[in-house]
Amino acid sequence: MADDLLARLNTAYAACPATITWQRPANPAAAFAELAAACAELGIDDWDTYDEHGAVERLEREVGTLLNKPAAAYFPSGIMAQQAALRVHSERSGSARVALPDLSHLLIHEENGPRILQGLRFEYLTQGFQAPNAAHLAALPGRLAAVLVELPLRDAGCLLPTFDDLAGLSAACRERGIALHIDGARIWESVDYLGHPLPEVAALADTVYVSFYKGLGGLAGSVLLGTEDVITEARLWRRRMGGTIYRNTAEAVSALAGLHRRLPLMSDCVRWARAFAAALPAGIAVQPSVPHTNQFLVFAAGDPDLINGRLAAYAETNGLALGSPWRATTEPGRVTAELNIGDGALELDPLTIAGIFGDLVAGPR
Repeated sequence: MADDLLARLNTAYAACPATITWQRPANPAAAFAELAAACAELGIDDWDTYDEHGAVERLEREVGTLLNKPAAAYFPSGIMAQQAALRVHSERSGSARVALPDLSHLLIHEENGPRILQGLRFEYLTQGFQAPNAAHLAALPGRLAAVLVELPLRDAGCLLPTFDDLAGLSAACRERGIALHIDGARIWESVDYLGHPLPEVAALADTVYVSFYKGLGGLAGSVLLGTEDVITEARLWRRRMGGTIYRNTAEAVSALAGLHRRLPLMSDCVRWARAFAAALPAGIAVQPSVPHTNQFLVFAAGDPDLINGRLAAYAETNGLALGSPWRATTEPGRVTAELNIGDGALELDPLTIAGIFGDLVAGPR
């Protein structure tokens, strides 16, 4: 995509009063004003200090209660949280082998960090657009430190296993003495499809990581959850990796606000996404075919610059932002985009928006 077209699209979207994604503050001043209001609303009067006390301690406690895990530790990033979890599991097991999807965030987006920094060896639990189950683990003999499942698998269109398949994988891990770790960056969005509450999903895993800056709209940060002894060791690794920061109050307050304001909207956003996807014209394919969460991939035939130009023109004229830019795939003439449906969409009719979107992407019918 040409840089000038991307700049035009971003500028047009930033100026839109309406969007199908999550509504966010227009600028830092507006965000900080919202944080001040959240402090008053939540009764946050004290600073945290090196991740203790104040809003950080409250955030750890609330997330621990939500997932019914005995211990929780705040981390400034999910990359650090997951490396700490896998390092603990590796040292406890005496093995550096970790099984995970080949589309895992750890393999695609982290510059080989887990291998270089933690000495981990990765085996593919699944490949491509596959959801994991016990059979995938059975195909990997030998001692493993951990199995990582990403709920949902973002690079596969936020693909999820069924709850029964996840439970079967958990049982298979425990039978072999393998720790099961959930990469739950978007676990909040996954509950509707899994059909079980957060505590029942989290109970299947030894450790769970959750993120706050994605669907919950926090500034940054994450929490790692597990047993007291595992989280104590993870806090030590957080310190070693430079993650025990003097102040994290702003990030923790924004996370608490997201839990209180956005978490109750997740199922509504998922339902809107499914209605929208079902109404798209035949020329636009959806992955998964019925979205598992409010985030999914769309594919079509076309030219990305042409489609992005139409989206920019529509946004400039109508004041509605219709998702992320389109990009070329490895298949000639085929393009793709990722859609993340947020609270902005809930004010709109999904069938009407699907018709507009289809005309802009595939051309008028």
